[in-house]
Amino acid sequence: MTISTGQFGIKTKGELDIIDITANVEDAVESSGIKEGIALVHAGHTTGILVLNEDEPNLLEDLRRFLRQLIPKGGGYLHRENGYAHLRSMLMQPSRIVPTHNGKLGLVTWQSIYWVEADNASRDRRIEVIMLGK
Repeated sequence: MTISTGQFGIKTKGELDIIDITANVEDAVESSGIKEGIALVHAGHTTGILVLNEDEPNLLEDLRRFLRQLIPKGGGYLHRENGYAHLRSMLMQPSRIVPTHNGKLGLVTWQSIYWVEADNASRDRRIEVIMLGK
C-alpha cells in the first residue's frame, strides 16, 4: 500500500460560490503515481463544503437556495459572525472519498467535485488530496 499527499489552492468569491475542482483533484491523483485505490479529498477549513454531483447550472442554483433556506444568515445564532457558515459545513461535510482506477478518478458520467464556499467573504482556500492504493 502506498500513500501520497498533495494539495492545491483556490480563491473563492464569497458566500455560496461554487467552484469545480475536479481537474485539480485529477492532477493530484495522476501526480501520485497510484493506479488503483482511493482519493480522500478534504477541505482544510471549517466553513468549506465539498460536493460530488452533476455539473448542471440549475442544480447548483438549487443547492444555493437549499442552503439559504435550510440554514439562513442572521438566524439568531450564538456564533454571531458566521455561525450559519459553520452549520452549513457540518451538514454538507468537508471531505469526499472517490475511487481511482488506472490512475484516474472513478467518477461516473456527469459527476464532478465542487468546492462550496459557506463563509461570507472571499477566501484563499486549501484542499488536500490523500491517495491510498497501489
